[in-house]
Amino acid sequence: MIEPAPLTVAVFQCQACDEDATARLDRLNAAARQGAEWGARLLVTPEVFVSGYGGMPDRIHARAEPANGPSAQRAAAIAREHGIAIVLGYPEAADGIVYNAALCIGPDGATLGNHRKLGLSGTDEQATYARGDAVTVFELEGHRIGVLICYDVEFPELARMGTLAGATTFAVPTALVSRWPVVAQKMIPTRALENGVFIAYANYTGSEDGLEYLGASCIVDPTGEDRTRAHREEAVIVATIEPSAVAAARATLPYLADRLTLPQS
Repeated sequence: MIEPAPLTVAVFQCQACDEDATARLDRLNAAARQGAEWGARLLVTPEVFVSGYGGMPDRIHARAEPANGPSAQRAAAIAREHGIAIVLGYPEAADGIVYNAALCIGPDGATLGNHRKLGLSGTDEQATYARGDAVTVFELEGHRIGVLICYDVEFPELARMGTLAGATTFAVPTALVSRWPVVAQKMIPTRALENGVFIAYANYTGSEDGLEYLGASCIVDPTGEDRTRAHREEAVIVATIEPSAVAAARATLPYLADRLTLPQS
């Protein structure tokens, strides 16, 4: 099997505010342009980027759209214009219910996957969203990209499921508040290390509806080290992921192979 070429990934750390979808997608267009200028082939947005995270359930339900709705169509046009794949957080309206979802759009505008959040955190999310039922992995230019949303990645079981399904990189839209710096600073590097994967973690910064977001978006390599990390300002950050780094990390710390030598029940 021919190893895929390295892939440059961008993360959009977005300033939180109450904007409509049109304004948010204007900002996505600018971020996609910036990422593409820096050579990125994939851009990851924060959690439910199209609507913003706050305002559950009323604002979220009012702004929910189907997977092929107007925001998805505009995002697909942005992807085509800049030649960059996008993992777009949005509230998905489907069959009379709403999911916290992430649409995976290829650089040609085609839909590559659609992940529905599995781990609903707290009573507000549980009152707002239905729960998804599967880990999502899609292919981009030979790379297997897993998608987990915020609380999903905090469960080692879900990251391992995606890894065993072939993911070598995870795109993680999130809305992590400043109360939990341990997640961005320690848990995300641990998930990368224990699975031998890259993680692109896209958070908000600033405040919205009484929530203060941490920022600290990052791209972490398979050894658990930062390739790049944002601070508290709005930013597009980029890093290149290499299949050779995944192979080297898994050879050095063969958790995936050695787990089979452990008791299985």
